[in-house]
Amino acid sequence: MDDLVQIATKIRNAVESVVEGKPRAVRLALTVLLAEGHLLIEDVPGVGKTLLAKALARSIDCSVRRVQFTPDLLPSDITGVSAYNAERGEFEFKPGPVFANIVVGDEINRASPKTQSALLECMEERQVTVDGATYPLESPFMVIATQNPVEMEGTYPLPEAQRDRFTARISMGYPDPAAELEMIDSHGRSSPLERLTPVAHAHDVRALAEAIRQVHLSPGVRQYAIDLITATRKHPDLRLGASPRATLQLVRAARAYAALDDRDYVVPDDLQALAVPVLAHRLLPTPEALLERRTPEQVVAALVERLPVPGPRR
Repeated sequence: MDDLVQIATKIRNAVESVVEGKPRAVRLALTVLLAEGHLLIEDVPGVGKTLLAKALARSIDCSVRRVQFTPDLLPSDITGVSAYNAERGEFEFKPGPVFANIVVGDEINRASPKTQSALLECMEERQVTVDGATYPLESPFMVIATQNPVEMEGTYPLPEAQRDRFTARISMGYPDPAAELEMIDSHGRSSPLERLTPVAHAHDVRALAEAIRQVHLSPGVRQYAIDLITATRKHPDLRLGASPRATLQLVRAARAYAALDDRDYVVPDDLQALAVPVLAHRLLPTPEALLERRTPEQVVAALVERLPVPGPRR
């Protein structure tokens, strides 16, 4: 656990040297990486969504590919294609950008639903199937996607099945004045991203993910997670609650979140801190809730305050 915290701290410090004033967003991104999940960064233009994704990717010495999603992007542009080799007289597979440890998908909602669906198998099963042949993806594998929630022209909203495969959704938000003032100095002449060097390796991330699976989850905390998920399925403001996949990813993220605090056990506070970023983007509000402007984030926050917290075991 001590080695885990040291390596994770190096990664976090490296990312925070580029993304100023956003420690919670950086920690959540690192939590998703160690939980072997995928991250959706959603916010208005110019707040550092792509910068955070690039900084996290560059801080680890592993393969990184960036895909700019556009309306004319095809599924084969992501997964790869079988091309005919005239010299050999046979077809051979040309891997696409998804064959990398970290895939940065910029403005994912600008691609058509057909292209978005090319990521479904990759994100869930860590493999790609092309022309009947299946190709495994190397571990670690993480998709970091960004999207703009306010610019709707020429965009395609992510379907529920796609959003459910993202472990967490985070928003960057505007920096506070002090952080923005510091940004003027640090980004004035050159981007600090250009000076960022890897502080960990791919095998370090694999070892960290393996260690996090051993973080203890007590029966009381397990039941608390189930109670929280079940409450979303019964809430009158929601017509679609959290899925069983959400339960698993909430628990995995909680284990990683606890490990970053140098703990080998999960406490209810970990689940509470992760409830909104892990659950809210999977939920669909009812038409009545939309009219009254009650968001899934508000529903989840209210559930966290209302549900009783399990006490210590005696």
